[in-house]
Amino acid sequence: WQADLPRLLQGALERQQRGRWLTTTANAWARVTLDSFAQKFEREAVGGVTKATLAPASAEFDWKSADDKPLALPWPAKPGKDDALALSHAGSGKPWANVQVLAAIPDGPPRQAGYRIQRQLTPLQQKTPGKFSRGDLWRVTLSIDADHDMSWVAISDPVPAGARILGDGDGRDSAIATRGESDAREGRWPSFIERSFGAWRAYYEMLPRGRTQIAYTVRLNNAGDFAMPPTRVEAMYAPDVFGELPNARLQVGE
Repeated sequence: WQADLPRLLQGALERQQRGRWLTTTANAWARVTLDSFAQKFEREAVGGVTKATLAPASAEFDWKSADDKPLALPWPAKPGKDDALALSHAGSGKPWANVQVLAAIPDGPPRQAGYRIQRQLTPLQQKTPGKFSRGDLWRVTLSIDADHDMSWVAISDPVPAGARILGDGDGRDSAIATRGESDAREGRWPSFIERSFGAWRAYYEMLPRGRTQIAYTVRLNNAGDFAMPPTRVEAMYAPDVFGELPNARLQVGE
């Protein structure tokens, strides 16, 4: 078990929520376990220099410095089969390393880990049939199928840059355009709705199992070719329970 102890400890740490475990007993045993682990593996303070190398690129971290920025290495220009990440430490102690890989990848199929999403666009006011144009009004209907009852669930649906989500009641709002939104509602009403410049978001204190459907109205104000992030549903305190629906690029004409 000696070689697996670091992995077991990291797995236990990842089960924390907001910096603690779920029960008093779990937190008490975790304190005992962490103290025992530290006495066995981390008795010596960390000092010296840690170095990371990937292909020709390298970066170093001096433990004496107060700068805690992560080491960042670029992808090799021409990756080869022998290119591997190498980590070394010259000095005292045994530091931990968290390795993260960042890459821009195209949208794939929908991801369903407890939630399934359907998204429907319905034109309310359209200049050119079959196309998106500046000034059009669209009704967006989201249908969420949940496998389990979950508390504090957030739904985030993107809007193109410059678009206006109607319903906040200010001077540029339109009560006439938003009529009929409640007709599409099915299931529980959200506890809070956020209408930001980049997305429409709804927060549910409790989202029950089954189907929940809600709609909102958006006015397209800018012409252009917009890359849209995916629509996402996530249990805020259980991020492994989520659903994602990729959105195609949106072309809005004049």
